Amino acid sequence: MASSVGGAEENRVSALTPLKLVGLVCVFLALCLDVGAVLSPAWVTADDQYYLSLWVSCWKPVSSVDWSCSSTLAADWQMATLALLLGGAGLTLLAFLMALVVLCCFSSWSHCYKLVAIMLFSAVVLQICSLVLFPIKFIESVSLRVYHEFNWGYGLAWGSTIFSFGGAILYCLNPKNYEDDY
Repeated sequence: MASSVGGAEENRVSALTPLKLVGLVCVFLALCLDVGAVLSPAWVTADDQYYLSLWVSCWKPVSSVDWSCSSTLAADWQMATLALLLGGAGLTLLAFLMALVVLCCFSSWSHCYKLVAIMLFSAVVLQICSLVLFPIKFIESVSLRVYHEFNWGYGLAWGSTIFSFGGAILYCLNPKNYEDDY
């Protein structure tokens, strides 16, 4: 009798595998980094006199203590960067929600993980486009005569893209090929 129970357990493949669980954590971290990147005030900084985010550009004249700020949503390239980044974040959110629902509620729908992976790969493409567009157009359009650097907000966006890519790869892996490991 013990052998029939053991045999039944051997034939069963759980939809909850370490690969899918780690993938879900990667996608969650990507979402958190996306939120941080979008809300970050520091995508570009220059000598405590200038900073640029996705929403606003601020500078402080040397003779003044007040900052002067203007919206960045007037430039086409900055709107495109924001739209591509938000589009990638939206796809990442949808992929996270779908993966969470399949993992928790509908484990028999494990074929949906392919769709999760496709959404994550699409999000990665959108985010890479935004992250390549941003520095190219920034350097082309802004003439700062002081040292400037791409700051932590830009880095968070890259981190989000990397975690989304990792999650996409993990959702592509088929746990049935690794039955013996579980």
